[in-house]
Amino acid sequence: MGDGHQPEHHDPLGTTWQTHRPAVFGVAYRLLGSVADAEDVTQDVWLRAAATDLHDIADLRSWLVTVAARRCYDILKSARHRHETYVGPWLPEPLLTGPDAAQPVLVDESVSTAMLLVMEELTPPERVAFVLHDVFGTPFSHIADVLDVSQPSARQLASRARRRVTQAKQTTPQASKAERERILTVFRAAYETGDLAALVKLLHPDAVYLTDGGGKAFAARKPIHGGARIAEVMLRVAHQWQPDRIDLTEIGGEPALALHKDGRVLAVDTVQIANGLITTYRRVLNPDKLGHI
Repeated sequence: MGDGHQPEHHDPLGTTWQTHRPAVFGVAYRLLGSVADAEDVTQDVWLRAAATDLHDIADLRSWLVTVAARRCYDILKSARHRHETYVGPWLPEPLLTGPDAAQPVLVDESVSTAMLLVMEELTPPERVAFVLHDVFGTPFSHIADVLDVSQPSARQLASRARRRVTQAKQTTPQASKAERERILTVFRAAYETGDLAALVKLLHPDAVYLTDGGGKAFAARKPIHGGARIAEVMLRVAHQWQPDRIDLTEIGGEPALALHKDGRVLAVDTVQIANGLITTYRRVLNPDKLGHI
């Protein structure tokens, strides 16, 4: 995930930019849930920094993160970022992490698909306050400036968001990374061999299957419920697709599956697991969200 084509003049930030770039991209991705939008914001921040006298800025990382957050806040408030008109379920754009990532990425639970979906339920000010303070340690004085509110209001926004995030985590516990990797490995084997019974055993009877096609790929426009029903649908699709291979990869710091066909990624799958069973299966099919994988 590069920054695109940067201007060919001298970079006033030098190697310092590469040090801070993961934080700039990281705050943008956590706020927007889109790799493409986060890359655009990152480029905007670089251009802003290149045109600014940085000598009097005591904490450059904090300044860059704040500039990125202010741009993201504008995007979050704009009509084009709202998902009300999105065709079918909306899922975050998969962020490749781990050894396969092209650029360093700041990874913690806040870049996981599950957490991004929780933050999607927050208001834009709550999301900005939570990400800036709880993830990046930004002072409330800076957060207040970004949101154009008082410092007590910024504290209240972060606190309200934190309570909602904590409640969501308590009501939807997640299995360990090792457990998710183990179950996905078994699931992949059953999927590749068309073993319906084995898939059903891995899915919770009340599991939910979400597919994000965005109107640009064939996908269910409503969630599919029930482990047996999900297994049947997935195997029928697998028979139609006949993917060349299915890789176990890392998306947002969590194990995931990437389905390949004819040299491109068809889908990226992430799961929610509790008590050894898949409770939520999420599949991103929208080609606009997969081109960077």
